[in-house]
Amino acid sequence: MTKKKTTTKRSSAAAAVRLPQTLLLLGSGELGKEVAISAKRLGCRVVACDSYPGAPAMQVADAAEVINMLDGHQIGAVVEKHKPDHIVPEIEAIRTSRLIELEAAGWSVVPSATAAHLTMNRDAIRDVAARELGLPTARFAYAESAEELRNAILSKEGTGLPAVVKPVMSSSGKGQSVVRTRDDIAKAWDYAVANMRGDTRRVIVEEFIRFEYEITLLTVKQRPGVGKTIFCDPIGHRQERGDYQESWMPCRMRPALLKDAQRMAKTITDRIAGEHGAGIFGVEFFVTGGRRPRVVFSELSPRPHDTGMVTLISQDLSEFDLHVRAILGLPIPTIRTYGPSASAVILASQHSTTEPKYDGLAAALARKNTHIRIFGKPSTRPYRRMGVALATAPTVAAARRLATQAAAAVRISV
Repeated sequence: MTKKKTTTKRSSAAAAVRLPQTLLLLGSGELGKEVAISAKRLGCRVVACDSYPGAPAMQVADAAEVINMLDGHQIGAVVEKHKPDHIVPEIEAIRTSRLIELEAAGWSVVPSATAAHLTMNRDAIRDVAARELGLPTARFAYAESAEELRNAILSKEGTGLPAVVKPVMSSSGKGQSVVRTRDDIAKAWDYAVANMRGDTRRVIVEEFIRFEYEITLLTVKQRPGVGKTIFCDPIGHRQERGDYQESWMPCRMRPALLKDAQRMAKTITDRIAGEHGAGIFGVEFFVTGGRRPRVVFSELSPRPHDTGMVTLISQDLSEFDLHVRAILGLPIPTIRTYGPSASAVILASQHSTTEPKYDGLAAALARKNTHIRIFGKPSTRPYRRMGVALATAPTVAAARRLATQAAAAVRISV
């Protein structure tokens, strides 16, 4: 493959940014769609890739490619065809070894090929966090069969019950379950295998952390010479079936705990982004209660985070705007927040291969300070995220109620 000179010069001083630049999105769901919109606002050309036609980001991009992103040859072919200034992974299930080769040949991978490779599987990033960097995490083990999973939970050195089981590669919480009894172990293995992505038949099992709340800390790494690492306000979120249902900000934290979270987020993003990597990271933490509360590292995504969709209404620069600015080497002098804000997901309830219809939008938008985003996915399945309701209010509790009510007002029919 032809060697590509990256547009952003690898130097300690900020280089002049020339536009337009071409961004190649590997993954074109709702997060990729918002990245494409933010990039288009800055004059970029966007090429959206996904495994199916009509994906959300394809609807707003300049060009679209349907490829198998676990096929390194197909990734290489689309890079050679469009010659992007930046390759932007937006999902985990990518042949990341090919990204490493592309980066070595001079192509810019966001935030770095190492970051994409380490976070493709939960086992790799957990090993870096816990065993290399010494960050506090839940006790964990890996299993490649139902019997290994049973041993990882019930042995003397195991996690014990209850435990959380997740595929090492999945998205949006798919395949995640809580094992509360011995009888749940085989069911958890089967559920994880049925919902894992990629070609890695492996799960991670963790001790069940009795946390008071959990947060996403959006961490923005800027180009050398452009700016330092900055953080958005912490985002609180609630999950069901391992997938986020609502998020809100700011999530109030003790200053010392927030400082711990920021320190850990910077430590791990420095490690996986390298000297020149730039972009946004969604770093997840558990926060325990009691007399000695502490922050425990959970997971990391080297891209915009689904819980961060609340930033579409909570601040002047959304997580997608911040990601694109960091990619392009544009400065981020400040982030202006608008006060208590919340998001709530709009879910499908049935399978359909036909384009869905949406009712109740007028009722949802009749509420003050409320917005709706419909993602434009061409098909549905139970619990598939099809849109999100956004709201602001004088308090976080009021914003959460408003967003939840607006989401409930939208009905999906097929």
